[in-house]
Formats: sequence, structure tokens, C-alpha cells
Amino acid sequence: MRNTWLTHSAILLAACCATSCTDLDEEVYDVLTTDSFYQTKDNVIQGFVRPFEHAYWVCSQATFQIQENTADHFMTPNRQGHWLDGQVYFRLHRHTWTIDDANPRDAWNNNFQGVIYVNSAIADLSKLDPAHFGMTEAEMQNYIAQLRTLRAWMYINLLDMFRNIPIVKEYPGEEQLPSQVSPQEAFGFIEQELLEALPQLAVKEGSGGNGSKQGEWTQAGAAALLVRLYLNARLWIGEDKDTECVQYCERIINGEYGNYGIAERWDAPFDWNNETCEEVIYAFTSSYGYSHWVYNDAMFWWGAPFKAAPYFGFYDWGDMNQRYGLQPGLDLEGNEYPWANGKPVHKFMKYPDDVRLTKYTNLGNSSRVGMFLYGTLPYYDQNTGQLTLVKADNGKYTIYLRDQVGWFEDTDTTLISPAPSSGAPTMISDMDHADQNSGWCLIKYPIYRSDDAGKMESDYVLLRLPEIYYSLAEIKLRQGDKARAAELLNAVRKRYYPEGSSSLYSPSGSELTEQEMIDEWGREFIGEGIRRTVLCRFGVYTGQWWDKEQETDDHTMILPFARTILQANPNLKQNPGYPAAN
Repeated sequence: MRNTWLTHSAILLAACCATSCTDLDEEVYDVLTTDSFYQTKDNVIQGFVRPFEHAYWVCSQATFQIQENTADHFMTPNRQGHWLDGQVYFRLHRHTWTIDDANPRDAWNNNFQGVIYVNSAIADLSKLDPAHFGMTEAEMQNYIAQLRTLRAWMYINLLDMFRNIPIVKEYPGEEQLPSQVSPQEAFGFIEQELLEALPQLAVKEGSGGNGSKQGEWTQAGAAALLVRLYLNARLWIGEDKDTECVQYCERIINGEYGNYGIAERWDAPFDWNNETCEEVIYAFTSSYGYSHWVYNDAMFWWGAPFKAAPYFGFYDWGDMNQRYGLQPGLDLEGNEYPWANGKPVHKFMKYPDDVRLTKYTNLGNSSRVGMFLYGTLPYYDQNTGQLTLVKADNGKYTIYLRDQVGWFEDTDTTLISPAPSSGAPTMISDMDHADQNSGWCLIKYPIYRSDDAGKMESDYVLLRLPEIYYSLAEIKLRQGDKARAAELLNAVRKRYYPEGSSSLYSPSGSELTEQEMIDEWGREFIGEGIRRTVLCRFGVYTGQWWDKEQETDDHTMILPFARTILQANPNLKQNPGYPAAN
């Protein structure tokens, strides 16, 4: 869905790029000042939306990689030469990254670049007279409050990943080479920003989703960020903020900030028209012809086998290139792995009547069933009309996606272990020995057919109502109120199971344990870019899962500062457990 802000921004940016100078006597300036740029309301909107586009991109890049590829659901193994990439993904998976690896560095740079964009926009808008642009003071303050909320979200990312961060509130030039503040001071800054911005934001009006307001920060969005902040307070600053978290959870659920509700269809918050979904609190807007980072090569477009595009019936972008698969639950003899975490497919199969376990299939008219790819992937060849099965990129074998990792190649689909003809040197299942059959695929955001109107139109959801329910449920469970926790979780979970299913938690919540809560966070929010934070909050991020050993300490719960970052700013001190730049 395309927001009008983004339309304004794209048109104005295109106009700027298309302009050429034909007067050779014209005096040329290399700096466009605030006074010369802001001439119309469209210019104000363009200056306002620029940080939002960057923030959406931030979601799809290193921040997503850190959240998912270092956790226990996703993997990017070496698929017989594909994605070996200097073993960078091995180090992410095993938590053995170095201060020269790109992902921690890029996560820092991407978010702080966004902070600078926001600081610049706030500085510009604060100097403008709203009346000059046909705007009210309240409208301008709303824009500034939205920017402050966006900046708070980026600081939440930074606090979560790096903990000991500087707080930069001014545009560069006014505050150079900042020093770090304590996590408590950073937390306090984020909290104050959100509390001050919230009353200046709009309350969602009516029902039927955010509609044309999708992509705008509202009071519910700021409150949801406060929930995320307070829920993780023990992890980030060692303080209990459960009371505050409960307060904002209940305010959101009770409709104080607008009308939100749990969707009846599980896929509604991820579908092409999710601006109509009541559970979406905040989403970055997408459109096939405009920004669609959720479908880029760092996210869901590269979450299926190389030659899988025909299975979806989407031919516009050529082949895929599978970066992500789901970690296995079974070893190469068909036995379930013994560790508590990871094994995402097995965690879903604990409740086998879950509708999400249906194989992903497009039904036409921009609709689908299922959330996973597994087994063979049949399609009708466009040229011959013959039923065909997706093959590996080299054409050597037919894809048969398994909840295992190894060199299966052309192994018979009835066999649980790789056949000798697969070429595997031994029975090895690790990050260095995978083929294109290895691991189920997650297709959370639909990949509709080329002739479907909804193709690549899904907005990327950053915050949705179930996170509020689950946050409150986690606190209630911690407080010993299992019945209330079960009630909250079932309010979301009931859409996944048929009427009368035994998969719902009992009214007493007797089945709920800390491990079940970790697993349930995983089932509900798989692939939504928060898994690392969940594992850290429960203290299991340094534990064991597939091809990752139990760590001897917990220093990897905070990322290192890259060598180049430390060299660029000598005021920064390296995080504990990592080497200094020299």
C-alpha cells in the first residue's frame, strides 16, 4: 500500500533528479540551504518523509540479519558453494563474529545514519513557520513528534544491540564525536522522547486498519514502543519496569489509543492489503512500483530455493537465491535434536492442526494458504504446459525440502538419510554441509503471481497488536498468573486451530512454562526481526542449538564496535569481551 507522503516524496525527488542546468552563466552552489529548499508544503513533506524511507531500509538490512541469523530459527549455510561468503554467516550463527565483520558495523552505521537523518529533519522543521506553508502549528508538531518516535525506535535498536551507545540529538556540526552514555541514560532518553511525543501524535480513528494513515506514527505506535522498552528493561538496564509495561499494554488493548483488534485470518497482517488489518499498529508502506524492502534480497525474496519463482507464478524478477532457510529439527538419521531451543519446524508441529503448517500455495486473486515451503514444489511450465518440479539451480536434482541439513541431492524422498549418490563425504549436518534441499522455507509475506493485483504490495509490519498481548502474557506468567497468560495467548492463537481444538491452552494455563513462552514467541513472531531480543531476554541466547555450542560467557549478548567505528571516534570504548581497535 502506498502512502501519500511517499507519493509526494517520490515525485519531488524524481523532479529534482531530472532537473538540468542550461544557463552556463548561472552561479552554482554545492549546498542547498534550508531556506532555499523549503518553499512549499510539498517540500516540507519531502523533508519529513526522507528518514522514514531510510528507516524502512534499516529493517531489511543488517538489523534484520543480526536479529534472525544470530538466533535459533534462521540459517544461511554453505549450500555447496552458495553463500559461503568468507564464512561470515558461520560466525553470525555461532556467535564468533569479529570486530572486522560487516554485519555489526553495518547495524551500527545504518541506525545512526537514520538518527542523523531524523536530527536534520527535526532541525529543519523546527525553524519553519507553519503558516507560511498553509499548515497549523499542531500539524508541524505532529510531524516533529513522529520524527522523534522514529528516532526512538532506532535508538531502541542500538540500545538492544550495543548497549553502551552515544545519544546524538543535534545535527552533525553542533555535536562532534560523541561519547557513550550509560545504558540507563540511553534508556531514560528513549523513554522521555516517547512520553513527550505521544500526546502530540494522532489517535487512530475508526476501524478497518490504518488505511491511508499507514506509515504514520500514532499514539498506539509510541505506546507499543514503550511496551517494548519496558519489557526489556531487565535485560537492558537491570531494572524492573513490569508495572509500566502492563500499564501501556492495557491502555492499547482497551482502545485508549484507537481501535485495534486481533485479525481473524492469521495472514491478514502480512497480506497485500494489510492497511485494512485491525491488528497492524505500525507498518512501513510498500508497493510493487515503489519501495518494497520487505521483498528485497536481504529479506523474503531470497527465502526460497533458486528456481522457485515459477512455483509462485511470479516471473517479474527472475531467479531467487536462497539466503535464508529454517534450522533443522532432525539429524541425518531422522532423530530429533535434543536441545531446548531452535528446531522451529518441530515447535510448530507440537500443534499439528495449526493452519500455518499447510504448504504455501497461491490460490489466485491475491490469496494464499500456508506459511512454509517443504517437500517438492510443482508448477506448470509456461512454455509446455507440463507439470514440472522445481530443480536445483544446476539442474542436477529435484528439490525436496526437508527439516534436515545435509547433502541429499537426488536422495529418494522416502529415505531419511542422504543416499551415497548425493556426494556427501560423510554424514555431516552443519553450516558447511548443506544443499538446496536443506531446511524448510518461511513464506510469511505472500509472493503472489505476476498477474495478481496484489503482487509485492504487502506493507512491512513493525508493530502489531499480538506483541502487546504476548508482552502482557509474559509478565503475567512471570508473576504466576498462568490463567491470565493463557487467556491472552489464546486470544491470538485461536485463529490457528479449528473449533474445539485441543491445541489451545487450558483455562488454568497449567501447560505454560518459561520454555513454552519462548517457543510461543517463536511461533507467533517467526521471521519478524525480534528473535534475538527474545532469546536474550530469557537468558538463552548464549545456549546451544543446531551447529552452535553453549557459550562460556554472555558477552555476545552485546555486539562489538567495529574496528573502523572505534578508529573514527576515539571517544568510544569497546564493549566487554571484545578486542580494542589496535
